[in-house]
Amino acid sequence: MSTHGDRRAPNKEAIVGDRKAKDALYDTLAEAAKALANGRRAELVDVLAQGERPVEDLAGEIGQSIANTSQHLQRLLRAGLVTSRRDGNRIFYSLAGPTVLTLWQTLRETAAQHVEELDRVAGAYLGNRDELSTITRDELRKRLRAGDVVVLDVRPRPEYDAGHIRGALSIPNAELRSRLAELPDGTTVVAYCRGPYCVYADDAVRTLRSAGRDAVRLEDGYPEWAASRLPVSAHRT
Repeated sequence: MSTHGDRRAPNKEAIVGDRKAKDALYDTLAEAAKALANGRRAELVDVLAQGERPVEDLAGEIGQSIANTSQHLQRLLRAGLVTSRRDGNRIFYSLAGPTVLTLWQTLRETAAQHVEELDRVAGAYLGNRDELSTITRDELRKRLRAGDVVVLDVRPRPEYDAGHIRGALSIPNAELRSRLAELPDGTTVVAYCRGPYCVYADDAVRTLRSAGRDAVRLEDGYPEWAASRLPVSAHRT
């Protein structure tokens, strides 16, 4: 028996690890990215960042049938990016947690920095933004404290009910022209919607300016405001 302890060679396999096990690990880590590697699923995550929605509403938002939308949601569900609950005959979906929003925002920002084609396709959808003034979250926070702006949420009403900037008025973009009289004269209107690639706030600012109102858009959207722990409210039924 050796007096110098156990000098047996270490188990090389235990130190290095098994190649198949490592492949399985990284394949599993990539599941979230694979689930987002589809434009309609990425759009679903963007909509669900606004709050919980039933599958039929989500189908309308992404312009797909309920069956196709359900398949996309099941793929996101298997990847752990969304959760679901049943209420009677309706199934509601929501993001699985704040890290899913962080993942989506990081993917979006990475594409903005490194995908050359993005500016062109974004411009084709959003139009010319050069004439649209924007305001940062920090600037809006200060002006809300001063009380010299009206904040306008132009997203669909269910998204406003799920969560909105505290004090914001809800006028969905499709109703804005007929409800302009509800906005006080002589005050800057700050419109916001889902995020930097949401067209609702752009259209709202154009509508307001054509009506002679001073209007700007928030630089991003409600999810970014809420993630910054700025004041929010909700109207849940």
